[in-house]
Amino acid sequence: MNKFKSLIRYTSKYKFRYLIGITFLLLIDLIQLIPPKLIGYLTDLLSKGNATKAHLIKYISLIVLISFSMAIGRYIWRIYIFGSARLVEFDMRNKLFQHLQKLSQNFYNQHKTGDLMALATNDLNAVRMTLGQGIIMITDAIVLTITTLSIMLSINVKLTLISLIPLPFVALVATKFGKIIHNKFLKVQESFSKLTDIVQENFSGIRIIKSFVQEEKEYIKFTKENQHNYETNMELVKIWGMFFPLVEFIASLSFVFLTGVGGTYVIYGYISLGDFIAFNMYIGTLVWPMMAFGWVINIIQRGLASLERIENILHQKPDVFDNDVKDLKYLNGDISIKNLTFKYPDTESPALENINLTVKEGQTLGIIGKTGSGKSTLVNLLLRLYNVNDNTIFIGGIDINRIPLKILRESIGFVPQDSFLFSTTITENINLPLEQLDMAEIIESTKAADIYDNILNFKDGFDTIVGERGVTLSGGQKQRISIARTLIKNPKILIFDDCLSAVDAKTEVNILSNLKNIMKEKTSIIISHRISAVKDADLIVVLDDGKIVEMGLHSQLIEMNGIYKSIFDKQQIEEKIQSEEV
Repeated sequence: MNKFKSLIRYTSKYKFRYLIGITFLLLIDLIQLIPPKLIGYLTDLLSKGNATKAHLIKYISLIVLISFSMAIGRYIWRIYIFGSARLVEFDMRNKLFQHLQKLSQNFYNQHKTGDLMALATNDLNAVRMTLGQGIIMITDAIVLTITTLSIMLSINVKLTLISLIPLPFVALVATKFGKIIHNKFLKVQESFSKLTDIVQENFSGIRIIKSFVQEEKEYIKFTKENQHNYETNMELVKIWGMFFPLVEFIASLSFVFLTGVGGTYVIYGYISLGDFIAFNMYIGTLVWPMMAFGWVINIIQRGLASLERIENILHQKPDVFDNDVKDLKYLNGDISIKNLTFKYPDTESPALENINLTVKEGQTLGIIGKTGSGKSTLVNLLLRLYNVNDNTIFIGGIDINRIPLKILRESIGFVPQDSFLFSTTITENINLPLEQLDMAEIIESTKAADIYDNILNFKDGFDTIVGERGVTLSGGQKQRISIARTLIKNPKILIFDDCLSAVDAKTEVNILSNLKNIMKEKTSIIISHRISAVKDADLIVVLDDGKIVEMGLHSQLIEMNGIYKSIFDKQQIEEKIQSEEV
C-alpha cells in the first residue's frame, strides 16, 4: 500500500494531465467498438439486397470519420499519458540526482557507482512503464473487456460463451511468459552491464593495457563476455519469438469456434451475417485486453519493486549535515584541533588519536607521514566529509559543527593527490569554482601553478579537451591544473594533499616559490612525502599510526634525530644519487 501511495504522490502533480489522457483513452476504447457494428449493419443490407449507393457512402464516411477521430484521440492520450509518465520520470531523476549529491562520503563508500547508475536508468524506466503503459493496459483490460463482452452478449449469449473459451488462456500464457520474459530481460541487462564495465575499464586503462601488451588477452576476455551477452539476448529473442505465435494460435481457436458455431447459427437464422462479421471483429478486439491482463501484473510488479529501491535511496539521510549552525558570511583561516580522536564507521581502531594542533591565519602547516598514517583522514575531517565530536576542530574560532557546510567548503581550497578532471576543456576545468568565465584569473592561476607554458604548447591551448579524467595529460600536468583550479577559488585555507607527487623536484620548487606570496595571506596545509615540500613551513608534524609523534620546525625536527630526520637523510641520499646519474 505504501508503494501505491508513493506512486500517487509522484503523479499528483500531473493528475489533470492524466485525467485528460485517461478520458480520451476511454473515449477511444468506446469509439473503436462502433465500426464492427456499422460493418455488420452494412453487411446485412448488402446480403438482403437492400443496400443503396447512399448507404455505402454513409457507412464508409462514418467509418473513415471514426478512424480519423480514433487517430486524433490516440495521439492525444499518448501525449498526455506517456508524456505525464515521462514528466514523473524527469522529476524523479532530478530528485534522485539532487539527493545523491547531498549524501555523505560514507554512503559512496558502501554503494557501487554501477548500482546507483542502474537506479537512474533501469529502475526509473520500470517506474515510467508502470505509470505509462501500465495505466493504459489496466484501462484497456477493464473497459474493453466489459464493453466488448456486453455487446457480444447482446447479440448471442451462447455464441459469446463458446467463442470466449480460448481467450482466458491468452491471459494465462501472457502471465506465464511475462514472468519468464521479465527474468530473461533482467539477465540481458546484467549481461550488458558486465559488457559495458569491461569496455569502460579497458578504455579508462588503455595505457596500462598497452604498456603491458595485454591487448590480445583483453580482446579474448571481451569476446567471451560478448558471446555471453549474445547468448543471453538470443534466449530472450527465442521466448519472444515463441510468445506471439502462441498467443495468435490460441486467439485463432476463438475464430475457429466462432466460424463453426457462428456459421451454423447464420445458416439456421439464429443470427444475421452482419452479426457474425461483427462478432469476428469483436473477438479480435478482445485479444489485446486478454494479453494486457497478463502483462500488466508483471509491469506493475517490476515498477513497484524498482520504486521501492529508489525510495530506499531517497530515504537515506546524509551523515553530515547542517545542525544548529551559526549565521556566518565569512570565515577566517585560524585552525585549532583539540584532543581529536576519530574512527571510520565500522572500524575498530582509530584513524587519528589525540591530535592537538594550532595554525594561525597566514601560517603554513606541513604534514609528513607514511602511507596510512592518517594524513588524508585529517584533511577529510577539516572538509567535514565525516562527522567529528563537538569542540574538537575549530576554524576561525568556531566549532566546525556550527559552521554551515557551504561556508566551510567555500572557505577551503583542496587539491587532492588523485587529481580528478572533467572531460572538457582546460579552461572549463580551471574555471569550475567561478560563476563567470574570467580568463585573466585563469591565466594568473596557471602561472602560479607552473602549468601556463605547458598549456600554450598544446595545439588548442586552453581549449584543449583533457579527455575522461584528464587521460590526455600527464600526472604532473593534471596535478598542476588541479592546483590552478584551487587557486582561482581564492579560499582562506589551502590544502595540498600530496599534490606535487607527480612533478619533478625542479617543478616542485618553482610551484612552491610561486605559491609563497599567495600563501602569506592564507592558512596553508601541505601534506607530502617529500621533506623539500614542507621544510619551510611554520609548523611541521609527523604522523605515525594516527598519532603525532614529532612536531616543530624543520631545524628542530632534524635535531630530534627521529622519524623526520630518517626520512630527510634517505631523501638526501636519493637526490644525490639522481644528481650523479644526471
